[in-house]
Amino acid sequence: MSDKMFELKNVSYIYKSDQEAIKDHKALNSLNLKIEKGQFVVIIGRNGSGKSTFSRLLNALLIPTEGTVLVKGMDTRDPDRLWEIRRSAGMVFQNPDNQIVGTVVEEDVAFGPENMGVEPSEIRKRVDESLKAVGIYELKKNAPHLLSGGQKQRVAIAGILAMKPECIILDEATSMLDPVGRREVMGVLKKLNKEENITIIHVTHYMDEAAEADRVIIIDNGSIVMDGKPGDVFSNVPGIKNLGLDVPQVTELFYELNKEGYSFPTNVLNVEDAGRVLAKAMKSQ
Repeated sequence: MSDKMFELKNVSYIYKSDQEAIKDHKALNSLNLKIEKGQFVVIIGRNGSGKSTFSRLLNALLIPTEGTVLVKGMDTRDPDRLWEIRRSAGMVFQNPDNQIVGTVVEEDVAFGPENMGVEPSEIRKRVDESLKAVGIYELKKNAPHLLSGGQKQRVAIAGILAMKPECIILDEATSMLDPVGRREVMGVLKKLNKEENITIIHVTHYMDEAAEADRVIIIDNGSIVMDGKPGDVFSNVPGIKNLGLDVPQVTELFYELNKEGYSFPTNVLNVEDAGRVLAKAMKSQ
């Protein structure tokens, strides 16, 4: 069996305008890409780059204008496979309020499995397991509208988990959260990826979140311009800056130090790595 979760072959997407004065907009241009099962992939790019369009193609919310999108080998153009595709690749959006439908947390998480026709005893099991997986089991009787932004987003993720997906796609799902909420959600995603082997596709504009992925893909003007491990991608500080993006703060600090004559590694991404590099440099003096 193939280990490919997603495969894009010459994929383009054009937003058609119904007004003569407004031109059609080509959001994505001839993308070719494979994403393996179990990867944690972050998609970054400036506003209007095409990254949200890309994420929506992955679970057939959008159908490519040209080319083919395969999800576990299933063509998103095939209407008979649509439900199976969306069950395999669940989507979490920017605003959790738009995704929460229940008046009680556990009812909301049960909504997806109920629509799938899952047996009540299995639904109960899935709801409890999903809430425990995202760390909010104790809130199962609470009203979602009384929760914090980070907690609401965890409810949304639990609702997807209860449908037993192999992949979770997040489209700017941390952009409305405060730093605490963002850390909560990233912690849940990393846990699900490492412990449950769930593929994570995370669209974000936060570079510190991108630094925690297995793989970073940068989309610019509808094309993939960089694709690799975070350390390799962010070590190209001038290239990232030319795309109108930032790099993790620690990476930029070491880049500036090297410009002043130091010789530090260029792929330092976080404070922990920076501490080890500095400790090693001090020992060698």
